[in-house]
Amino acid sequence: MSADSPKGAINNGYELDHKELDIHDSEEFKELPLENITEVAKGKGYLDNNPKVARVVRISLYILLHLVVVGYFSYATYHYHDITNYECTWGSTNKLCGINFCTGYGMLLLLLGFIYLGLFYYYIFKPMVGHNLYRGCIRPWSKKWHSFSRTRVVSLASIALLLALLAIFVYFETRDEPQKLVSLVAPCFFILCGYVFSTKRSAIKWRVVITGITCQFLLGIFCIRWEVGRKIFECLGNKVATFLGYATDGALFVFGDYLVKNNVFAFAILPVIFFFSFFISVLYYLGTMQWIVIKLGWILQSILGTTVCESVTAAANIFLGMSESPLLIRPYINKLTKSEIHSIMVSGFATVSGTVLAAYLSFGASAAHLITSSVMAAPATLAISKLYMPETEESQTSSDSIELEKSQDSSLLDAASSGASNAVPIVLGIIANIVAFVAFVTFLNGIVSWFGFLVGLDDIDFEWIFSKLFIPLVWAMGVPTEDCDVIAKVVATKTIINEFVAYERLGQYIENNEITARSAGIATFAICGFANPSSLGILIGSLSAMAPHRRSTITAVAFRAFVVGSIVCFVSASFAGILIQEEDERVSYNRIFEKLGRKNATEF
Repeated sequence: MSADSPKGAINNGYELDHKELDIHDSEEFKELPLENITEVAKGKGYLDNNPKVARVVRISLYILLHLVVVGYFSYATYHYHDITNYECTWGSTNKLCGINFCTGYGMLLLLLGFIYLGLFYYYIFKPMVGHNLYRGCIRPWSKKWHSFSRTRVVSLASIALLLALLAIFVYFETRDEPQKLVSLVAPCFFILCGYVFSTKRSAIKWRVVITGITCQFLLGIFCIRWEVGRKIFECLGNKVATFLGYATDGALFVFGDYLVKNNVFAFAILPVIFFFSFFISVLYYLGTMQWIVIKLGWILQSILGTTVCESVTAAANIFLGMSESPLLIRPYINKLTKSEIHSIMVSGFATVSGTVLAAYLSFGASAAHLITSSVMAAPATLAISKLYMPETEESQTSSDSIELEKSQDSSLLDAASSGASNAVPIVLGIIANIVAFVAFVTFLNGIVSWFGFLVGLDDIDFEWIFSKLFIPLVWAMGVPTEDCDVIAKVVATKTIINEFVAYERLGQYIENNEITARSAGIATFAICGFANPSSLGILIGSLSAMAPHRRSTITAVAFRAFVVGSIVCFVSASFAGILIQEEDERVSYNRIFEKLGRKNATEF
């Protein structure tokens, strides 16, 4: 997909083709293979400028490609026929029973199913049925429903019904473990604080706030509590971990066995950032990343009613980092309102980048929890940011005028090379910040320890004092009382240093059985964000470079966004505290550490 695609990208998926930002419908992508084919054919004198021949050649290649796919799938079906691989009982009538859709033949079946379902939708259903169905039925009824549902009585009734259903679910979820109800304290407290400290209480749109936080909780139910959703995200997390693990081969080739196999942080963990940045740059060049982001952004905008730029950025932060996601809307940053800039910064602070997932995984973090946290944060960042800083201006951007920034690379190879090169400052920035902040905190520890020594308090240092401030917070998120002190240290470490050191320490606590598995799961969500002092400077600098004229606005909302971004993570952790089951978590972490084999550490 190209950013040169016509306007209207964020509009409903059934809009006319010339208003879509769709990789399958884009003329650029349709014509590119044809140009290559016809150019070669013309050079050999085959076509003689005959478009019919070019069309036949293209159709023939498509047919040949599908025949190859069908042939491969048929042989795979024949080859992978052992019924014992399906774990079926002889009395079962379900032919798909027990197939593991996360590996082997099951994964192939799932991938081909999604691909051909997408092809059927975009090339058959959508042009033949979808457009007429949308114009004739869906759009008129959606307008009527929009008008009806926005009336005050219906809105209040909907909110009351929604809250009643959630209360019923929470009752049944916690009736055998009533101590889990403590996890509701933190979300209620932060919503109250949002109202008290809101920049303009009268401008708060409670529909956006309630809908966003409800979506956050529902996503938590799907990803954590529902067995099917949990298996999906466990599978996705395992695939991500396996994919990122391929970077180890590159690191071994460059740095050698000693540095990598002894898990030296800068050489064994951080090189994966080069690989992931390489991959994202390729997807960005092909337009795949923009297509995914624009679709997710449209979903968020449709559900929450937020503006297009902040919705797209919130969706992009599921995959990209806080500095990369605003690049998608760089031409429009100068036009954004103060509340929109605040929302974009909150999205950056409340999530982590895919480029650094491998580092967290190497410390023993759950890949499924990391991905779930980023997904849950997407609607929550928009909802909670609009609570603390509601919109009071008229947005200057709309779905009819937005065009995502296209890749500046000239070719696929150029995109791959620049992606790897662009990771260099990221890696160096991580190293520099860890060294500087760890050293600074150690310096503060030394000063506080000296003062404590003078009065006979030898065990007190800066981290000890700071962590005590977080004990009420982690208790309100649902952490058992016996684990509050340890988890408070982890959250404090993330806040004053960064999440790398926090995940490393959390991994040590898990490995040494110093905390319960449920407490570890809550902590994983609580520290899954870039809200730390170094990231505050990085985000201010990157946004200011993209929009120099808005620097004063950016700096004015930065600290509030930093706090709200942390709150989003804490609310996700609270919901996880209600939904996480101790036994499931224990099994998950045992599997993770068995796979790791040894612990990586950044001792200081």
